[in-house]
Amino acid sequence: MPGVTVTKQVHFARRNRGRREVREGPRPVPEVTDDGRVPRVARLMALAIKIEGLIASGAIADQAEAARLGHVTRARMTQIMNLLLLAPDIQESVLNLPRVKRGRDPIVETHLRPIAAELDWENQRRKWRSQRAETPSIPS
Repeated sequence: MPGVTVTKQVHFARRNRGRREVREGPRPVPEVTDDGRVPRVARLMALAIKIEGLIASGAIADQAEAARLGHVTRARMTQIMNLLLLAPDIQESVLNLPRVKRGRDPIVETHLRPIAAELDWENQRRKWRSQRAETPSIPS
């Protein structure tokens, strides 16, 4: 009696907690996009705006509560929230920084601290233009 051969394409997939299972069909090809990643400072700026909204709406009491919920120190939360002291056009520029394709972020939060510490928005803008000029990978 001749043997019967059944051919099916299968692949191993990971389930929860790393368990493997056999799945029918070819292995799915992940989409490869090289759009890069959003700079960390832009994500922090968005976070500061979100937290400010949560405090204003009464969803959370204050920055101390936000720090507890975010598992960061109160000092770090203050550093993040100080990004809101930037002039509105600088905030917009930070939010719209180009994606980073590889390597380090060209502008980091520590670069923005002295700019945010400046009370006058015109002086902030001057420092921001200077910072962008020093960072050639960021278009002006």
